[in-house]
Amino acid sequence: MKGTSDLTNPRRARSGIFLRCMRLAIYRVGVILFIAVLFPRAVPAGQHEMKRAALSTDSPRQTATQEQNQTQAPEQRQEQDGEMVIRFIRDPDAAPEFAVKGMDGNAVSLAAARGKVVLLNFWATWCGPCRMEVPDLVELQKKYQDRLQVIGLVVDDADEDAVRKFAKRYGINYPVAMATDEMRFQFGGVPALPTSFIIDARGRVVQKHIGLRDPELYEMEVRALLGLPINARVETFEDTGEIFLKHANRASELPGVDMASLTPAQKTVALHRMNEETCTCGCQYTLAQCRIYDSACQISRERTAKIVAECANVASTPKQHAGATHAAPPAVQP
Repeated sequence: MKGTSDLTNPRRARSGIFLRCMRLAIYRVGVILFIAVLFPRAVPAGQHEMKRAALSTDSPRQTATQEQNQTQAPEQRQEQDGEMVIRFIRDPDAAPEFAVKGMDGNAVSLAAARGKVVLLNFWATWCGPCRMEVPDLVELQKKYQDRLQVIGLVVDDADEDAVRKFAKRYGINYPVAMATDEMRFQFGGVPALPTSFIIDARGRVVQKHIGLRDPELYEMEVRALLGLPINARVETFEDTGEIFLKHANRASELPGVDMASLTPAQKTVALHRMNEETCTCGCQYTLAQCRIYDSACQISRERTAKIVAECANVASTPKQHAGATHAAPPAVQP
């Protein structure tokens, strides 16, 4: 019988089992290759790509803000010849001064770090991307400890004991303090976490990073500010609100605002109105600042669109053409 043939022929049985295993293995390899071809993003490209992917799961708004920031003032790009380019503000503003008590009881201030490059990091213990970049900041502080000062400012986290435990667990080797609402406002609102400010040795903010960044970019910027050799070219740009919202009035374009239909004069009027009118979403910023701060705000989006439409529809008072025929006055009766 067929049911007993395999038992009476061990060699044939083993051969059949081997062939079935081989077919199954080939099938599995084929399925994996098929998925990898159709869905290449399902296969992590590296540790930093995995870190960036965490942004979309932690905060959709943070991802949108990060993309907008990169569009307006990309911190780093690679040119066709392979050379890397990093960017700093052309005429940087002084960083707002602050003095707060650190988790270790010591005072934390920018004044104490004057003469060093400062990486000011706004973060929170509950923020996934913030937690992921802490080891990179620890290593950066360790490597450039004599000429760099990393400072961590905790926001939206009232449990100081939890912050202390976190700092001890991750071996944080730089000052950590609780940020006040006033500090957040002075630094432009801090629209997402993490947000880091790069401050030169003279106490001026030269760059701002929203969201998780490649630690190599941080190190390249630090080395450039310290006058150390880097494999990149440094360019400068004007702050039009990307770093400090107070400079939004310099912007000629705003996120999500289509002004292509306006003449140059109409565009100037529209931008002036957007920089004068306060958004009613509760952010306490002007419409222009709100568009930069939160490009997802529907209120500022709708209001700026209405302003554009109003400026486009404004018609100048019609003037009479020279030489036009006018009705003759009635003849005087004798």
